[in-house]
Amino acid sequence: MDKLVSIIIPCYNDASFIEQAIDSAFSQTYANKEIIVVDDGSNTETKNIIKSVQSKIDILITQQNKGVCIARNNAIERAKGEYILTLDADDFFEPSFLEKAVDILNKRSNVGMVTCYVNVITVKNNTSYVLKPSGTNDTEPLYYNNSMGSCLYRKSIWQEVEGYDENLKEGFEDWEFNIAISKKGWMVHVIAEILFNYRIKPTSRNQSAKNYQKKIRRYVFLKHSDIAETNFEKTLDFFLDEIEMLRRLIHAQQNTASFRIGHFFVKLGKPILSIFKKK
Repeated sequence: MDKLVSIIIPCYNDASFIEQAIDSAFSQTYANKEIIVVDDGSNTETKNIIKSVQSKIDILITQQNKGVCIARNNAIERAKGEYILTLDADDFFEPSFLEKAVDILNKRSNVGMVTCYVNVITVKNNTSYVLKPSGTNDTEPLYYNNSMGSCLYRKSIWQEVEGYDENLKEGFEDWEFNIAISKKGWMVHVIAEILFNYRIKPTSRNQSAKNYQKKIRRYVFLKHSDIAETNFEKTLDFFLDEIEMLRRLIHAQQNTASFRIGHFFVKLGKPILSIFKKK
């Protein structure tokens, strides 16, 4: 019998997209699945949308707003599936993803997670580009995330790493989760097809998480300091490369015409301001 897949969809105020997310889960060509939606304290508009498609949902969990980590962990605790598919409420899968991803987990016991190429949609200006995760299985995830947050994995690896880290309230919990499973020796397989659609919104958690990058990265690097210390040279090169990239960006900005004109007027303004100060 085909293994049961539990599709986990946390939702917080995503009235514009939650129906498409649920439809993409419901429309997967892989039949043996259950859909679990977590209403994480959403507004009335979102609740009404969820209610309108409730016939497609197997389990609806309603809770006060506690964040995506707690929402996912609570849903996975109740999930009956041997495999877990995570899906954010503003994204959607192509219909064949689950069927293809399950086949890989069934055939390859060393693969713990399956992701794919991604169509990244920028909502603000309605543009898109293709992202191709690397899917490595060594220390790389500490330095560069190797998978999308929405992907298929074995429930056993979620149990093995004790779920999503609920301390990461500001975001990037998927990155830390991927580091944790890679440390356990699990491989991440990438399907070389665009089977997932990921939206970047001005209000996306990963966008707002950028405001907390120092805090989040410090926490993750300290939590996984064993990797950072064992691979000290790689860690050093990683941060030196970031410093060099920042230096080049600043240099490029300084060489733009707008910067030079602005700098000219700043210099011009100083003697003028000094005149007023004397008066």
